[in-house]
Amino acid sequence: MYCGNCFRDNALVAALRKAGHEVTMIPLYLPFTLDEENQASDTPIFYNGVNVYLEQKSALYRAAPRWLHRMVGSDTMLGWAAKQVGKTRAEEVGDLTISMLRGEEGHQARELEELIDWLKTQPKPDVISLSNSLLLGLAHRLKEAIGAPVVCLLQNEAPYIDSMPEEVREEVWQIMAERAQEIDRFIAPSAFYAGRMRDKLNLPNERVAVIHNGINHDGYSAERVALNPPVIGFFSRMCKDKGLDTLVDAFIKMKQDNHIPQLRLKIGGGCGPGDEPFVERLRDRLHAKALLGDVEFHPNLSRAEKQAFLKSLSVLSVPAQFGESFGFYVIEALAAGVPVVQPHCASFPELVETTGGGRVYDHEGPESLAAALEGMLHNPTEAKAIGLKAREVVREIFSVEHMAEQMIDLLDGLVSNPSPIPEA
Repeated sequence: MYCGNCFRDNALVAALRKAGHEVTMIPLYLPFTLDEENQASDTPIFYNGVNVYLEQKSALYRAAPRWLHRMVGSDTMLGWAAKQVGKTRAEEVGDLTISMLRGEEGHQARELEELIDWLKTQPKPDVISLSNSLLLGLAHRLKEAIGAPVVCLLQNEAPYIDSMPEEVREEVWQIMAERAQEIDRFIAPSAFYAGRMRDKLNLPNERVAVIHNGINHDGYSAERVALNPPVIGFFSRMCKDKGLDTLVDAFIKMKQDNHIPQLRLKIGGGCGPGDEPFVERLRDRLHAKALLGDVEFHPNLSRAEKQAFLKSLSVLSVPAQFGESFGFYVIEALAAGVPVVQPHCASFPELVETTGGGRVYDHEGPESLAAALEGMLHNPTEAKAIGLKAREVVREIFSVEHMAEQMIDLLDGLVSNPSPIPEA
């Protein structure tokens, strides 16, 4: 399972260490699946996913001795669970989400205490950073036990929570707004998402900083493969949330109209067990239109394979319409000099305007996407120039080194002027 949060955190930790800072990266739930060197390779996994699940389901298991938890949550069991995992369905884990947000009052309280016990054996941190706001339940006890400021990165929690049943969704947002008061600073990846989460968590402007996500630009080259015929690309998780079916429908329309002869589509990205039935339905749709031979599927690519994939595209489009907080795939495509066509929603207008790397279109359906893609592909010289110019912008302001510099400035301020620790 590929996780954008994990990729971002791992790259950020590497950049912070390269800049001379001591950073401990602590994996939660499951082992990382990464396309770069694992920065947490020497750190134990906490909130073991098997134990977290069983603690939610059984009061007897919550009271079981530690040796049983260690045995049931062994590396073998955890590895097996990781291989079974697909995309987590928010509507199925509302009770677990609420329990985790309750932290020391939830069913996983012993996991929190084990994490704190381990942290006390390590050098005291100057600041603690939570990877996303679904971990807000950890903040109170961490501040109380460790005595360090706590910041929280933000990344796509809102659409995930909003897909839960209404009664669960309201309770989750209420608890999160309460727990948010423990956080010294939230860090959003875009101005769009900063505004959305300020509203959701009832936060004043000064509590939420905007630091764009950055990527490691090593291996991204300006050299492009000569593309004739042109190739439309998709690179993200192969699921409905990311709009893959919309892109397939747009491709079918473009092939039927035949304004761009011999057009091809390449689909890459994460594809877990839960995504495979959806992908198979898309294959069937393409086969029924006699177009499957014009489409390639490239699941679960390595970093080098991903970079080669991007270089082989004329344009990239990931027509996600769920409220994407950032969209790493936009920056990755532009880092390879590939222009993008994205819906006029969420963070996409902000990214396209900042980079000058493509076009946004009114997200009314596959017809408007097809028209926008044709407009880009009918002018290949202009499209290439757009991609190459945007590449220089993203190398400057969307690098992980730039993100690390901004994080260091923010954290230095918090360490120099820490907020008072809330009373229990």
